[in-house]
Parts: sequence; C-alpha cells; structure tokens
Amino acid sequence: MDKKIDLKYFDKDIENLAVEINNQVDLTRKSKAEKRLSENELKQAISYISHDIRTPMTSILGYIQFLESEEITTEMRKEYTNIIKNSAQRLKVLLEDFFELSIIDQIDYPMKLEKIKLNQLILEVLLGFYEEFNKRNLEPTIEIPNTEIMIMADSSAVKRVIENLIINAIKHSYGNINICLEKTKASTQLTISNSVNELGESDLQRMFDRFYKADQTRTRKGTGLGLPIAKSLMEKMNGNISAEYKENKLFMKCEWFKV
Repeated sequence: MDKKIDLKYFDKDIENLAVEINNQVDLTRKSKAEKRLSENELKQAISYISHDIRTPMTSILGYIQFLESEEITTEMRKEYTNIIKNSAQRLKVLLEDFFELSIIDQIDYPMKLEKIKLNQLILEVLLGFYEEFNKRNLEPTIEIPNTEIMIMADSSAVKRVIENLIINAIKHSYGNINICLEKTKASTQLTISNSVNELGESDLQRMFDRFYKADQTRTRKGTGLGLPIAKSLMEKMNGNISAEYKENKLFMKCEWFKV
C-alpha cells in the first residue's frame, strides 16, 4: 500500500487507474500521519490533565492532614480550609472545562445559528467584567461602531468565546486591553489585544492547543482550555479565530464570514 505505480502504457484507462491508485496511496499516507498526530495529541492531553489534576489533589490531601492535627491554631485552621477550598475550586473548573471541550468537539454538538446583534452582545459581556477590570486597575479601550452589526451565530457560543478571550487577556496582560469591532466586505472581525511579555513563534503556533501554557515552568491559574474551547466554538459557527504577536502585543481575532 506504500508503493506507488510508475506506468506508461498505450491504454489511457490503465494509466488513469494507475493515477487513482497513486492518489489512494497518498490518502492512505495522509490518514496514517493524521492518526499518529491524533494519538500523540491524545497522549499529551492525558499527560497534561493528569498533571493538572494531581497538583490540586496533592494540595487538598496535604492540608487535610494538617487539619487533622490537634496542635494547629484556629487561624491556621481557617487558612488551611481556604487553601483546600481554592484547590477544590480549581479542580472543579478544570474538570468542567475538559468536559465542555469534549462535548463541543462532538460532530452533532447543537448550534442555534440566528441573527444576533454583536455590538449589544459584546457590551453585555464586558459589563460582567466591570469589577474584574476595576480590581486589576485595567481600563479597556473599547472601539465599537454605533451602527448595528449583525452576524449569523449562536449567541451563547459567541458569549463564551468573548468571555474566554477577555479572561485570557486579563490574566496575562501587562498593560491595558483593547477591544475593537469592525465590519469588512468579507467578514465581521472582533479583535481583543493586550500587552504581553515576549512570545516565541512556537508559543503562537500552539496557542490553541489543549492544556498548552506558554510558560510551563510556573504554576499558573487556569486550565489551558479556554482558548481551545473558543477555537472549537468558532469553527462550529463556520468562523475563524487566530493569534498574532507584534510590537509586544498579542492580538486575538475572531471572524464571522458572510454567508
């Protein structure tokens, strides 16, 4: 199945058959390569989730042992209880995100595509982050046209995409955040940008990989699933999401194409 046919013959039908066989060989090779890639990604995903589950679980079990000691003070007991609660919450978020992504990736994942007002939806989502922006002393620059911009999409999916991108920007921003909405002849584009430390080309290419974090050497909040979830939802809506790094800024662009 791996060997191609090299055939020159007077019969065109036989030559065409040889071409089709060679095409099938190419498809088989491609299928095998995709299968190996999928298997490697699955192994890596299992490795990442095992690590991310083990970390909070180790913390929970360790501090439960401390709570069992009769020598700790009331203040220490409160502190250890809060640590356990935070670790349990982190574990809960991880499992919920992993479950959600597995559901979204299914072929028959339901999408209710309808006309929605993207201007209004973005403002609703931003309003929900008002306290978070204040707490971090961030004042986002919002560039949304006054004219109504309509797209065909699933409103709940669009909300989740925007939320995930804003959460990502808030967590990793070293400056203010810019939210820009514009309409072109071919598509409607939402760009969320923020200042970041230097990113390598490999970081940019793997930005939407499951569990990937640009800095694997530090324990950071988050599951590494927010951007993959956003990408899967955009693809389900026949849209696109991409990342670009320039002038120490990370630009996340969502595009909904005209149909």
